[in-house]
Amino acid sequence: MADTKREIERKYESDDSGLPDLTGVAGVAAVIDKGVVSLDATYYDTADERLAAASITLRRRTGGSDAGWHLKLPVAPGVRDEIRAPLSDTVPPGHLGLVRSRTRDAELIPVVRLRSHRDVRHLVDTAGHVLAEASADAVHAERLTGDGGAAQWTEIEVELADGGDPALLDQVEKRLRGAGVRPSESPSKLARALAETAPHGKGGKKRRGKQRPVKAPRTAGDHVLAYLRAQREAVLALDPAVRLDTYDSVHRMRVATRRMRSVFRSYGKVLDRGVTDPVGEELKWLAGELGVDRDHEVLTDRLTAALDELPGNLVAGPVRARVRRWAKARRGGSRRRLIAVLDGPRYLALLGSLDALLDDPPLLPAASGKPSKVIAKAVRKDFGKVAALVEQAIELPPGQDRDLALHEARKKAKRARYAAEAAVAALGDPASDLARSMKALQGLLGDHQDSVMARQALRELAAVAHAAGENTFTYGVLYGREEHRAATAETRLPGLWTLMRRATDL
Repeated sequence: MADTKREIERKYESDDSGLPDLTGVAGVAAVIDKGVVSLDATYYDTADERLAAASITLRRRTGGSDAGWHLKLPVAPGVRDEIRAPLSDTVPPGHLGLVRSRTRDAELIPVVRLRSHRDVRHLVDTAGHVLAEASADAVHAERLTGDGGAAQWTEIEVELADGGDPALLDQVEKRLRGAGVRPSESPSKLARALAETAPHGKGGKKRRGKQRPVKAPRTAGDHVLAYLRAQREAVLALDPAVRLDTYDSVHRMRVATRRMRSVFRSYGKVLDRGVTDPVGEELKWLAGELGVDRDHEVLTDRLTAALDELPGNLVAGPVRARVRRWAKARRGGSRRRLIAVLDGPRYLALLGSLDALLDDPPLLPAASGKPSKVIAKAVRKDFGKVAALVEQAIELPPGQDRDLALHEARKKAKRARYAAEAAVAALGDPASDLARSMKALQGLLGDHQDSVMARQALRELAAVAHAAGENTFTYGVLYGREEHRAATAETRLPGLWTLMRRATDL
């Protein structure tokens, strides 16, 4: 298990060198001087600074109470997850895995050395509990690559204690601003060091971590590519979370892969499918690998919740223990397989293919057309396919054929939803409304499909329990309840679909 710490902090700078007096900040009973510590950190990145481009920092630091390797992954502005490992001469294997989606096969090398003298204050409450740590860092930065130079500055940092109230940071900032301190223009020390020590040939004037403004999409192709790039970035950002087994990360990564594949297919008049189809097939493969874990998570949660809802007199035999063993056995294998997939060459090749496609997109003539025409036409086409499948399923009698038809309708509803999501920036409310409608339809049909899968799992569990001489009564009760849930979904579908058809305005 990785040693992970959620870091919530704010950085400031001022024309003075010290830390302003923070006595009397609302909620702070005392400010305790903890003295000065010396820190020495070497930051690692690829030669072309891929980690820095993704706002990721990887360092080996000595000094202070947390010497070791620190990998910081962005979560939100001012919020990062720090994954720690003990000191060693080389980058820890676990950290290498967590950045592999960014670095690929590139070597990690020392790029910057930061030496700091940190003047520390603890802000405590009336019981002496630390609420936050404020510090003034005198930083000396030295670039370790090329013909870069050195820089130095003083930075003020306020970091919230574990479990602290973020509102405290607002109170501290109010005091700091009153003392003439201003928020830092750089998101991190590393970003500032890279900017201020950059060789003249790499940017000329010193930069302070600001990025070039992104041009607003204008053509149909612009809108489709913007959506695809966002999903590609989601895959890269979620890769470490999946490796760390963060809740819901597998599901979100799987959705991002499906969104890209769906958009390739929906907007085949914008991007050449002769180029995108092979990439789409690899995305389908990755979604399938992610689904091994995700589908089992969903089934386990569903069966566990159903058991919890049953009155005690309907639970006969060691049902809970058997479900737990079933879940653990399947999840253990799927987790190992998934990590092997993320470490494998096929996955890295897929990421490279996505980069190549988005760097040099295979645009067709329609890509230069007006979004109101090109994109709207694609979305309407997808909605028409959903309509045909839903209406076909409604006409079928209950049973396996209807189950299969509803499953196909669910898959097409997902595709229509993602096409509508990609169209929101271009078409506004009509696309947003359709995306919501398709999400609701997907939810209803998804619950129906989950019931189909749950009943299959219950049959398997009951067979194993019967062979072991256990009472199988409870499995039958759960099976009957799942049948009822599926029937309820089928009963609701015609009315929901009628409302959706009336509300569609594309």
